[in-house]
Amino acid sequence: MTLKTTLCGIELKNPLLMASGTFGFGEEFSEYFDLSLLGGICSKGLTLHPKEGNPGVRMMETPAGMLNSVGLQNPGVEHFIRQELPRMRSYGTAVIANLGGDSVEEYIRGAELLGGAGVDMLELNISCPNVKKGGAAFGIRADIAREVVHKVRRAYRGLMMVKLSPNAEDIVEMALACQEAGADALSLINTLKGMSIDVYTRRPVFRNVSAGLSGPAIRPVALRMVYDVVGAVKIPVVGLGGIQCAMDVLEFIMAGATAVQIGTANFVRPHIALEILRDLEKFMADNGISSLEEIRGAAQIK
Repeated sequence: MTLKTTLCGIELKNPLLMASGTFGFGEEFSEYFDLSLLGGICSKGLTLHPKEGNPGVRMMETPAGMLNSVGLQNPGVEHFIRQELPRMRSYGTAVIANLGGDSVEEYIRGAELLGGAGVDMLELNISCPNVKKGGAAFGIRADIAREVVHKVRRAYRGLMMVKLSPNAEDIVEMALACQEAGADALSLINTLKGMSIDVYTRRPVFRNVSAGLSGPAIRPVALRMVYDVVGAVKIPVVGLGGIQCAMDVLEFIMAGATAVQIGTANFVRPHIALEILRDLEKFMADNGISSLEEIRGAAQIK
C-alpha cells in the first residue's frame, strides 16, 4: 500500500500539501511534527515587494470556518529566496512558492526571480486585485486570467500551477483559459467572499468590508468546482477548501484531484496532517486499496 503521488512529474510522499497562508514557511509547525512526512508545503503568499498587510481586524471565526483579511502580509520575494527558502528545502518535502501581484509586471518580475531559486513549483495566485485596472481581481474574467498566465508562462520556465478563485464568472471557462495559456496544473478553490457586521458598532468588522471565507463551510462548493474542472481539463488539479479529515481528502481524490491542500484545519489542530495520513492508510487497508490511483476520479460520471 502506498500514498505516493506524482504531480507534474514531482514525486510526492503523499497527496497532502499545506496550503498557502495557513502554514507560513513551515518553521512554526516544525515544532509540532516532522515536516518531511508531508507531500509538500505551499509558501505564504509572496509579492515582489514586502507588504505589511491590512490594518484592523484580520481574522474572525465563523460557525463553520473563518474569515480572513490579512492582505498578503509577507517579506517579499527576494527575502523569501535569501532567508526562507533554504530552510524550507531542509524539511525534505516539495516546496511550492505561492506568488501574487498587484500588476502583470509584478507577477512577471516575481516569477523571474523565483525561476532561478530552485523551488519545485510556482503557484500563481490570480485572486489578487489588478490595481492598474481599478482593483478587479485577475481571476474573475477568463480573458484577463489568460493574459497574465500567458505572460508569466513566458517568463517562468519551471512548473506552474494556477490557483483559481471561486468568484470567477465561470470556473470551468477560467480553468480552460489557464490551461490554454500554459498552466501545468490548477489548484482550487481560493476563499469565497464574505463579511461580518459588529452589531454593537453597527459597522463591518473588516476595514475592507469583505473578507475571505474558508473552512468546512466552503467544502461542498470546492468539491463541486474541482469535480467540474477535472472533467474539463487535461492537466492535474489540486483540490482545496475546507478539508479537515481523511474522508474529505478521499472525496476530492474520487472527484479526480491529483493532490489536495490542507488550510484552515491547520489553525485548529497543528498536527492535523498526521491524523489525516494515519486515517487514509487505515481506510485503504480496510478497503483493499493499494494505491490512490485505484480510486482517483472514480466518482466522475462520463
